[in-house]
Order: sequence, then C-alpha cells, then structure tokens
Amino acid sequence: MKIGLALSKTVISAPLDLPDHSKQVRRVTWIGLLVNLFLAVVKFIVGTIGNSQAVVADGFHSLSDMTTDIALLWGVGLWTAPADDDHPYGHWRIESIFTVLIGMVLIAVALGIAYRALTTIRELHISQPGWIATLGVLLSIILKESLFRWTARRGQTLKSAALTANAWHHRSDAISSIPALIAVVTASLNPNWALVDHLGALLVALIILKVSWDILAPAYAVLTDRGASKRDRENIISIARSIRGVKRIHAVRTRRYGSGFHVDLHVHVDGEISVHKGHNICRSVKRALLDNGPDVLDVVVHLEPDE
Repeated sequence: MKIGLALSKTVISAPLDLPDHSKQVRRVTWIGLLVNLFLAVVKFIVGTIGNSQAVVADGFHSLSDMTTDIALLWGVGLWTAPADDDHPYGHWRIESIFTVLIGMVLIAVALGIAYRALTTIRELHISQPGWIATLGVLLSIILKESLFRWTARRGQTLKSAALTANAWHHRSDAISSIPALIAVVTASLNPNWALVDHLGALLVALIILKVSWDILAPAYAVLTDRGASKRDRENIISIARSIRGVKRIHAVRTRRYGSGFHVDLHVHVDGEISVHKGHNICRSVKRALLDNGPDVLDVVVHLEPDE
C-alpha cells in the first residue's frame, strides 16, 4: 500500500507572545534612544569646545544610533503583527528589512566620517584638541558598552535579530570611542600631532564599516532564504532518524525565517503499515524536531513508503 501524506505543523513548541515581545523590544529601544541622545549632546559640546574632530565624529555616530532606535520603535509593530491571509507565515521578514536598514545607516555614517576626515586633513589647526574632549569619550565608552551588554542579552532572550543588531550598533559606538580617545590624548600632548585626530576619525569609520558588514550578512541570509549550516542540517537528520519506524530520510530542506528555521523533509517508513501508523511516525518526527532541533520553528514532513 503506497502512502502519500504531507503533515504540516500547527503548534509551535514555544509560542511567542507577540504583544509582550513588542512591548519588551520597545522598552529596551526607548532606553537606548535616551542614552544615545544624551551622549550625542555631550560629545558635540565637549568635542566643539575641545576642538576635536574625532569626538564630534563620534557624536554623529551616537546620533545615528538614534535613527535606528526610532526605526525599531516603529518597525516592531509591523513584524510582530499576527499572520493573515496575505502573510500566512507572519511578517518576520520585515525585521530583517529593518536590520538591513540599520546596517545601511551605519555604512552612510562611516563614509561621511571618512570623507570629512580626508577632506580636512590638510587644514591648519588653530588650536590643538583640549583635554575636555576626553570627558565625552570616556563617558561614551562606559555607557555604550553597558548598554550593548544589556541590549544584546535582551535581544537573545527575545530572539530579535533587529534588537541584537541595534545592540552591536551600541557597541560600535563604544569601540569607535577608543581610537577617538587615543586621538584626542595624543593631539593634546603635542600640537604637531593634530593629524592623529584625523587618523582617529578614519579608524572610527573603518570600525563602523566592519560592524555594518556583521549586521548585514545575517539579514541577507534571511532575505535570500539561506538554509541551515551543515552542522545544523546533520543534526536535523540525526534527530529525524532516531524516531522509531523511520527507515530513511531524504530531500531535507531548510530556510531561515525570523529567529529560526523552517524545515521540510521526506521520511521513509515501512510501506505495509497503515496510514494511521505512518501519520503517528511523522508526528513524532515533527515533535522531536520542534523540541530538540536547532531553532526549528516549523516542520513539514512528507511520508513515503520505503521500497
């Protein structure tokens, strides 16, 4: 008796509370926005008073963090909207789009900082950077690193790629402040070393570009339906094969969606058993993958007779 059956998933093992998810993401983002606003103002003031291009550039970086915070506050309501007839799988790809937006904003900021540093590198410095400029930099390093750690933990807990990307945006601000600090201190020690301030701004730009790539690559993988890694794929096959009654596994396909993977695969069972028994085997495979698989969100099992 030939068995032909497609079993689709109806219940996720750990359903996401969308309203609470949206509320938590907004709370974290609001705190980040207020911190960024405070730091941007401080850096602009001390950078201007202290005559430090690197610190002012770092202030623009903090300001760019605010734009992504605002985007997240608006976007989280879109990607956490429940599934509908037009979007039966939900709206989670919108989160990846916003993640790309954050990466592109960072690239624009980096290019702007680099252009400013290069076009003014031969300008005569009337006065060297003052020590007051170091205050904003030191404060930024402490606050933004703390904000990064907290936001990253919340992003991991909430399984939010956009929130995690925004956390790295915070860390990029903390990291970029280190060369800015070195540039200010160096240029303050000796007026003839004012060029270091420009070089520090260039280094800030390079760091931001690196962070941009780290943010864009995972989002690109989601938007292009990239599958699971070889290790995760082997894990999925191993779990499916461990179910009693499964003879063979083939045609395993995965694609990243939101914080996890959608999986479909073909399961071969004894061709002489009843459709009911075959259905139970498929249900066991689905349950095992949802409970133990590598971030598996949805499973479709195709049942075939093992001939």
